[in-house]
Amino acid sequence: MLSFQNLIKLNRNGDLPVFLQISNGMTLLIKSGILGKGVKLPGTRSLSESLNVHRKTVVAAYDELMSQGWIEVIPSKGTFVSNKLPIVDARKLTNDEHRRANREKAGFDFYPREELRRAKEFVADGLTIDEGIPDVRIAPVFEILRNLKSIVSRSYNKKYLSYGPVHGDTLLREVLAGYLQETRGMNITMKNILITRGSQMGMYLSAQMIIRPGDIAVVGQSNYITANLTLQDAGAELQYVPVDEEGINTNAIEAICERQKIKAVFVTSHHHHPTTVTLSAERRLHLVQLAEKYGFAILEDDYDYDFHYQNAPLLPLASADRSGNVIYMGAICKIVAPVYRVGYMVASEDLIEETAHLRRIIDRQGDAVLERAIAQMIQQGDFQRHSKKALKLYKERRDHFCGLLESELSEYVSFDRPEGGMAVWVGMDKALNWGRVAKECLKDGLRIPDWQLFDQLKGGHNHIRMGFASLNNEEQKEVVRILGKAMKTVKTEASLVMNLA
Repeated sequence: MLSFQNLIKLNRNGDLPVFLQISNGMTLLIKSGILGKGVKLPGTRSLSESLNVHRKTVVAAYDELMSQGWIEVIPSKGTFVSNKLPIVDARKLTNDEHRRANREKAGFDFYPREELRRAKEFVADGLTIDEGIPDVRIAPVFEILRNLKSIVSRSYNKKYLSYGPVHGDTLLREVLAGYLQETRGMNITMKNILITRGSQMGMYLSAQMIIRPGDIAVVGQSNYITANLTLQDAGAELQYVPVDEEGINTNAIEAICERQKIKAVFVTSHHHHPTTVTLSAERRLHLVQLAEKYGFAILEDDYDYDFHYQNAPLLPLASADRSGNVIYMGAICKIVAPVYRVGYMVASEDLIEETAHLRRIIDRQGDAVLERAIAQMIQQGDFQRHSKKALKLYKERRDHFCGLLESELSEYVSFDRPEGGMAVWVGMDKALNWGRVAKECLKDGLRIPDWQLFDQLKGGHNHIRMGFASLNNEEQKEVVRILGKAMKTVKTEASLVMNLA
C-alpha cells in the first residue's frame, strides 16, 4: 500500500491551495508511472487522514483530477486512475526528483552553438570594472516614469497596451528621424527606421538578412566579440584586417575585395570597440567608396556617438551614404541605462520593410509604452538634457581615471587617453598576466573584464578594456588601489620565477 504522506508533500503556508497541491502531486505520481492506469485510489476519508487534511479538501482534489481526466469513479467500487491513460513505466523517484527529472536534460536532440559560448558571462556585481557602460545611478528614471504614467493614465492611450506596428512606435520613429538628421546629418525619414531592443538586435537582424553560409564578412583583428559571434552564427566566414590609431585599415579591406566577393564590413566608427580609436575621415570616405564600388554592406554600430569629449564628433558613415550601403545601429539604452531596451536600425526603406517581417517572427514588437515615453522625452528635451549632463560627468570621470592610471600604475600599464566613449584601452607589461591579476583583484572584491575576450586571435597584445563611466571618483580610487596591489603581487611572483629559472 502506497504511503501518500511520503509521496505528496504539502506546503500549508504556500500560495497554492492545498487541494491543488494534492491534485498536482497525484498527477505527478500518475505521469511517472507510480500510479498506473486502473490503480484504485484510497477513499477520501482514508487519504484525508493520511495527509492530515479535511476530507472536503481531498474531495476537491479528486474533483479536480476527475475534471482533467486523470481519474474516474466506478459506482459501488471506488475511485481509480483512468483506464484511458497510456501505460507508463514506473520510476522510483522521490518527490524532489519528480520536480527535477525533466528539467536537467532534454529528452530530444538539439543543436548546441559552441561558437557562441563565452568564457564567462560578465555581470556587474559589487566593485567592478566593466567594459564601458553608463552609470545607472544617474539614469533619468523620474522623467521616464513621468512619461510612462502620462501615457497609461489616459484612457485614449490604452491602444498602446495592445499590438502595435512591428516597425516600432510611430511617434518614436518620426522623432528619431528628426533627431538623427539634426545630430548626425543623416538624410532619412521614419521609413528608414526600425525600432529594436538595443543595437544588438539590429546587428542580429542585419546579419540574418544579408549573410548566408559561406559569405565573407570583414572585421577588425580586434573587434567587438558579440558582433563576430553574430556574423558567424549567420554563417559568415570572417576575414580579419588590422586596426591602428586611425581605425580599421581600409586598404586591407580593398585588397580583400580585389581577390574575392565580400558581403559585409562591421565597424564601430566613432570609437572602435575595444580599442576606442576613432575611424579617420580619410578612411571613412574610402570605406564608403569601397562599399559603393564592390556592393557590400557596412554594418555601423555607433554605440556611443553622444559621448565625445574633444571638439565635435565626426559624423557617422551613414551620413555620407549615397547608395544605401550603410546599415546604422544605435541605442537609447547606451545613453540612459542598459535595462531600457530601446534601439534603432537605420537603412534603406526596402531593407527596413523586409527586416520588419523577420523581426515579426522573433519578437512581435517592442515595448510600445516605453518607446512612446522615450519619444516624448526627446520631444520635451529631457533626453538631450540627460545626454549633456552625462557627457559632462563622464568627461570628468575619464580625466580622473586616466590621471589615477598615470600617477599610480604607470609602472605597470600604458594607454592613450580616449577622445570619447566610456572606456580606456589599457595595456599591461607583457611580463604580467591579466588572468593572474584578475584573481588577485577578486581577493579584494574587485572584478575586471575577461582578458580573453579582447584577444580572440591570440596575438598577445595584453590589453583590456576598462570602463570608467559607471565609477565615481571614490570608486575609481579604490579600483586603482586594488589593481596596483594585485599587479605588484603578480610582478613579484614573476620575478621570483625568473630568478629560480
